[in-house]
Amino acid sequence: MSDDKIVWRGRGLTLKQHKSEIPWFILYCDDDYKEFSQVPRGLRVEICDILVEIENEMLEHLSPTKINIASFGNQYPKVHWHIMARYENDSYYPEPMWGQKQREGSVDISNIDKFIEKLRITLIDRSLIDELD
Repeated sequence: MSDDKIVWRGRGLTLKQHKSEIPWFILYCDDDYKEFSQVPRGLRVEICDILVEIENEMLEHLSPTKINIASFGNQYPKVHWHIMARYENDSYYPEPMWGQKQREGSVDISNIDKFIEKLRITLIDRSLIDELD
C-alpha cells in the first residue's frame, strides 16, 4: 500500500490509486476504525455514496467485465475498500487479484489519468469529496 498514490481527500476519507495492471482504487477512513460498524452513521452513508459513484464511473468509462468492491482488513486493520475494474483479459480473472495468476494480462490502462480526472470532477461536482490543494 506504500506505492499507492493519493488522488483525493476530504470529509474524513482518502481515495488512493493502487499500483496495478487494472484500474484499482482504495477508499480509506482517515480515522482509525477497525470495523465498519464503528464508523459514524453519516460517514457510512457517505462511503456508500462514494463507492456507488466510483463504480458508476468505472462502468461508464472503463467498460470492465465486472467491478469488484472488497473490504477485508486482515493485514491492514483499518476500515478501507478496494474498488477494482476487472477484465476477462487481466492476469487473474476470474480469480481475485490476490489469487493465483491465470495468464499474462493485456489490459490497456493508458487512459487511467484521464479517467482519474473525470472521476475527480464527478465527485467534486456531487460535493462528495473536496479536491486536494
